Amino acid sequence: MGSPVFDTDRLIIFMAALALGIALVIFPQTVMALSLAEVIAAAQKVYDQADDLKADFIQEATIKSVNKTNREEGVFYYKKPRRMVWAYTLPKDKKLVINPQTAWLYNPDDNVVYIQNAAKVFRGEVIMNFLSGWGKLRDDFTISFADASGIDREGNFLLLFAPKKQDFGIDKFFLVLNKDSFQISRLSFTDSYGNETRLSFRNIRTNNHLADKFFTFIPPAGVEIQK
Repeated sequence: MGSPVFDTDRLIIFMAALALGIALVIFPQTVMALSLAEVIAAAQKVYDQADDLKADFIQEATIKSVNKTNREEGVFYYKKPRRMVWAYTLPKDKKLVINPQTAWLYNPDDNVVYIQNAAKVFRGEVIMNFLSGWGKLRDDFTISFADASGIDREGNFLLLFAPKKQDFGIDKFFLVLNKDSFQISRLSFTDSYGNETRLSFRNIRTNNHLADKFFTFIPPAGVEIQK
C-alpha cells in the first residue's frame, strides 16, 4: 500500500516544478514592454537551456477545516526529465526522492520508507507533459497577468494560471516573479476543499551538473519499507 503523502504532495510537486521552470527565465531590461506572449516565449527558450535546478524553499499549508498552518523548510532539486528531491530540514527531517521510475518518501522519525511507482505520483497528462519539458503551457493553461497592472504591491510580476483540465483539484494559481531578477519569488493555490498552499523560493541556482544517481534513494539498514 502506498503512502497518502504521495497524493497529498502531488499538487505541491507539480506547482513547484512548474514555478521553478518559470524561475529559470532571465528577461531583458525592456520586460515591461513585453506582451504576455513574449514573456511565455522567453520563458520557454531559457527553460530549454537549463538542465537542472537547486533552490531553498519554504512551504506553508493552511488546513481550512481546523484553521491550522503547517510550515516546512528545506532544499529542492530538479533535473530534467522528471527528477526531483525535496530535502526537508525544518521542523524535522524527511526526504522525498523521485525519478522517472520510482518515488521514495523517507521519514526518519518513523523509521519508514514508502516506495511507489513514479507514474502514480506523476499521474495526469498535464504534469507528465510539463515534466518532459514545458508541456505546451498554452495548451494546458489559460495564462494571464493577474490584473490590469500585472504586478503585486512590491512591484513584482504577478501571473495567473488557470488549468484547462481539472487534474489537480484546483481552479487556478498565482505566481510571482521578482521584479529585479525575474526569478520565482512565491506561488500560491487553493484546492477544492479550501486548503491553501504557499511556496516561496530563494537562492535559485541552475545547471549544477546534478548526477542522475542523486535522484535515487537507498533505504538505510533496518528501516521499514512499505510499498
